[in-house]
Amino acid sequence: MGMNKNAVLGWATLLMLIMGVILILLGAYRYNDVAGWGFATVGIGFFCIAWVFNALKGRM
Repeated sequence: MGMNKNAVLGWATLLMLIMGVILILLGAYRYNDVAGWGFATVGIGFFCIAWVFNALKGRM
């Protein structure tokens, strides 16, 4: 199965979004102290990286 750059970036975007949701949910429901804020912040960072991957998808 040959995957071009757009397919790779598409899968990377999907995985980053899934991991971002998991990290935000971990921060919200598992840790109720300062660690929860760290998890949520990293999850939002994953969303930002996924957005960059999505923006690059047509240009590479």
